[in-house]
Amino acid sequence: MWAVIGLGNPGRRYAKTRHNAGFSFIHGLARRWEVKLKKRKFGARIAEVKRDEGRLVLAQPQTYMNQSGAAVREILKGYRIGPENIVVVYDDIDIPLGQIRVRKEGSAGTHKGVRSVIEEIGTRAFARIRVGIGPLAEKEEATRFVLSPFAEEEGRIFKKSLAKATEALDMIIAGRIDQAMNEFNQKEKGQAGQEEGTA
Repeated sequence: MWAVIGLGNPGRRYAKTRHNAGFSFIHGLARRWEVKLKKRKFGARIAEVKRDEGRLVLAQPQTYMNQSGAAVREILKGYRIGPENIVVVYDDIDIPLGQIRVRKEGSAGTHKGVRSVIEEIGTRAFARIRVGIGPLAEKEEATRFVLSPFAEEEGRIFKKSLAKATEALDMIIAGRIDQAMNEFNQKEKGQAGQEEGTA
């Protein structure tokens, strides 16, 4: 059994913001697999999916971004899933819009939602898909940026990145995370440095 957990903030105010990339991803999966996200279970909106690979849990923590880990901990406990069988999906300001990155484990960087997950479940060893929402314009305030909606053209590019994330998820669940990393972690020319996360 796998749990796919998209990070974000509940409520209409945040529904279409950049910071809710994880929630958007889960919404897309629910539509794809024709399931409904239930209102509340283990501190999250939950949908259960039966696939050839086994059962899948889709989750949107309702604890707000900075306390995401509390819901993730309850999901793991409630479904008896280990950290090795979760995929956490979230926005990343250091990755250009339209791109994604896949990781087997690692730090939270500056992403407070991921930091909360690590603190609550006691390990950094879980798969994650980071969805690009950057770059942050010079002198633009990060919090305001991530809590703003996408412009029309940006929204179209964002949807393409969610399609990539879906492909990556299929590979991860099939046991091919290395292939997903090789395919999606190639940096475009001009990018440099290690990308770690977002606010």
